[in-house]
Amino acid sequence: MNRIKNLYILLFILLLTGCNDDFLEVAPLDRFSDAAVWEDPALITSFVDNIYMGQHHAFQTEMLSSLADESMDVWWWETQPILKSEINPSYLGVLSPWHWTGDFYNLSWQALYKNIRACNLFFENIEASGLEGDDIDKLKGEVYFLRGYFYTWLMSFYGGVIIIDKAYAPTDEFLVPRNTFEETVDYIVENCNAAAELLPVSGDKARATKGAALTLKSKVLLYAASDLFNSNASWTNGYSNPELVSYVGGDRSSKWQAAKDAAKAVIDLGAYSLYGGTSPGSAEEATQNYINIFLNYGNEEDIFLSFFDHANNSGAWDNPNVGLFNGPNGWENWGGNTPIGQLVDDYEMADGTKFDWNNSEEAAAPYENRDPRFYANVLYDGAYWKPRPASTGSNDPEGKVQTGSYIQADGSSIPGLDTRQGPVQDWNGTFTGYYNRKFIDPAIDHTPTNMQKYPWRQMRYAEVILNYVEACIELGDETEAKEYLNMIRSRAGMPDVPASETGDELMERYRNERRIELCYEQHRYFDIRRWMIAPEVITSAQGVKIEYPYGSETPTYTLLDDVQERGWNDNKSYFLPILLDELNRNDQLIQNPGY
Repeated sequence: MNRIKNLYILLFILLLTGCNDDFLEVAPLDRFSDAAVWEDPALITSFVDNIYMGQHHAFQTEMLSSLADESMDVWWWETQPILKSEINPSYLGVLSPWHWTGDFYNLSWQALYKNIRACNLFFENIEASGLEGDDIDKLKGEVYFLRGYFYTWLMSFYGGVIIIDKAYAPTDEFLVPRNTFEETVDYIVENCNAAAELLPVSGDKARATKGAALTLKSKVLLYAASDLFNSNASWTNGYSNPELVSYVGGDRSSKWQAAKDAAKAVIDLGAYSLYGGTSPGSAEEATQNYINIFLNYGNEEDIFLSFFDHANNSGAWDNPNVGLFNGPNGWENWGGNTPIGQLVDDYEMADGTKFDWNNSEEAAAPYENRDPRFYANVLYDGAYWKPRPASTGSNDPEGKVQTGSYIQADGSSIPGLDTRQGPVQDWNGTFTGYYNRKFIDPAIDHTPTNMQKYPWRQMRYAEVILNYVEACIELGDETEAKEYLNMIRSRAGMPDVPASETGDELMERYRNERRIELCYEQHRYFDIRRWMIAPEVITSAQGVKIEYPYGSETPTYTLLDDVQERGWNDNKSYFLPILLDELNRNDQLIQNPGY
């Protein structure tokens, strides 16, 4: 009866309003109409702000480093299928949009194209709006950058992808093929160039600037000149569409020259410099300087930053909380992405020579006299960290990491506080004997509700210098390469590259320098693929077993060679598969090699 009564009331009101259509054209109160958005510069800015939310950052429970030869996650949340080359087009693990942690959601095919569609909507509506002016041009530049940013992730994971430069309507043809790798690179560069034309050199580093656009261009052209993308897909055992994953022609030197020029364009802006300069007073100062690069809200080395909305997301367990996620379990943290032995061993000795477990002197004290960045990036047994929490403080008043075991007189063993047999959070203990130190502020008590708020460095100047060095080496400009490579090494308190190093030896030195300087910063996953060294480096993760003999403060070290099983399938693992759902929706799509 109430429904009938309400219907009569509605009809009565309609009769009273007669032919006045305004009654039925009331604007919704809980959102803005499309027309309202594109008439108001403030709302347009908010629309662009929302596109920025589609960026990926590494302050997640699982990091991209644990899908490469840098670290392993202690929970093994579906990372091994990637590390063992076992994924397929129905894969629903960590690099899919449906994995339960959602750590890599913004990198999924679906999410990236969703954000690309938002960019296309912006351009269609901003042109129709007729709005003009410096602020509008700046927003256009930002969205060109963001569209290039999203396509760069797609290119890096899949090779050539579908280029879409408009927001599809229901009447449009959705069944479209992939563009070639070359066309994809050209499109990204086109967006970067358009962005650089419109953006200021300096400004808010949480928004795109000219430097960010040119840095993205530098990265894309560096990748495009690399071995993987100039192999004509020779590694695929006869893939019939090599143009989708590689160049199939063109002059390689011109590609390296383009990469060099792009990096030099950023350098020539004069807008950035290495944090702390290039002449630290001591190894200890070099270590602290490198630590401090990441423990502030912006500095002269930063090019592009991502900040986090902790205030509105403080209740979420997976809110960006790098200290909680990665600190040692003996400090009531989760030890998430622990360095593997291969990364630790690649830190040079302080004199620039390689560390070697076969050197008896070095093997007896493996954590002494190493590259200052080792102490900034790695927590190892015996390293001072910070005062312990109440749960373990009485057992360790010094606040030193304990990843070893202590042999007793009767032959039994007492595990250290930061082992998987320790008294707290043992399920979060390291398998490798190490913990990550990078990005984490020891002055903060990292808990689920107490998070450090420093931004994620999407781009920093050291990456640009390293990009420039690589292109110089590939072009034979070795003197120039060493000059810039030594800037990075000097800032780190390391000696210059020996003048005698040339050719392959110099390239090996550069690649290791890039590995160390940019570790955990989401480069290594792609570097080992584009250099095509993944078959050599994706091997079972290594670690170290540490024991203190009874009555001795000097530990013994035993290498562990199979902490986590890993393996590489050379016929498919350079790229991700396009998911079966996408193939079923679009029969024009061609799958990547090996799937």
